[in-house]
Amino acid sequence: MKVFYFILGLVVCATVSVVAQPAVVDGVKGVVSSGVVTFSEVEDYSRPAVDALRRQYSAQPDLFNEKLNDTLNDSMEQLVERALILKSFDTEGYKLPDSYVDELVQDRIRERFGDRVTFMKTLQAQGMTAEQFRKQVREQYIESALRNQNIQSEIFISPYKIEQYYLANQDEFRVEDQVKLRMIVLPKATPDDTNVVKLAREIQSKLKDGTPFSEMAAVYSQGSQQYQGGERGWVDRSVLRKELADVAFSLPPGTVSDIVDTPDTCYLMLVEDKHASHVRPLTEVAADIEKTLRLKQQAKLQKDWIEGLKKKTFIRYF
Repeated sequence: MKVFYFILGLVVCATVSVVAQPAVVDGVKGVVSSGVVTFSEVEDYSRPAVDALRRQYSAQPDLFNEKLNDTLNDSMEQLVERALILKSFDTEGYKLPDSYVDELVQDRIRERFGDRVTFMKTLQAQGMTAEQFRKQVREQYIESALRNQNIQSEIFISPYKIEQYYLANQDEFRVEDQVKLRMIVLPKATPDDTNVVKLAREIQSKLKDGTPFSEMAAVYSQGSQQYQGGERGWVDRSVLRKELADVAFSLPPGTVSDIVDTPDTCYLMLVEDKHASHVRPLTEVAADIEKTLRLKQQAKLQKDWIEGLKKKTFIRYF
């Protein structure tokens, strides 16, 4: 007998468990070995995602139906995978002590509900019993732990693989032209608001007399970076509106722009530094590449593991 005791930092949160008995009222969506997945389970499992889709595509019914179908199919696959994993847990002889499940339940109550009274009221509102909640927590833990166990085999990402990925995906690491900016933003009440233009000229005069740009920005700018002295940090050319980009990228570092007068706003900019478009060096991105390759390898390991479970189990979809 194997005692199953993986201590996880985070338990994966799903919503429903797979029914273990073949008798159902609402109809069978799929059969996994001797258990079934019902229509209502698929609907319950996918409900949060479906609600989000309904809000996002409320004005696009055809697209909503397309996304809905994809979501329901994906939910069905996830429930099938859970059933396969739970079956694997049983057939491979693992055991999860009841005392440990009790601890998991208590931890979940503290994390999600705060106290038992709130927990019981929430379950009642959701039409769920405490025993169903306990079963759900147990199965979520088993699923998460077994997935983790089967993708955490030692994965070595060699420097050669990292370099080859870097060379094959140069556009992924390309940085646009950038300027390091401070900006004073003066919105107009109307396109012919001369008062704002006049204020911009007064600010410009004080800047020429030596008043620090950051000080003037903190006093006069109405941009979101006012209290940071107008600091925008490094900004890509594509982020700026064309009128601003044309001016900012034409100035040498350390230069304050003339007033950029647009129909809705007057701007003054300080270009602190500039970077020409370039590909970030491998030394800067190697860690990110290694993470990407590791995640891909883990996904492959998990897919292979699930496919192996499927080959050993009878599955039928309806």
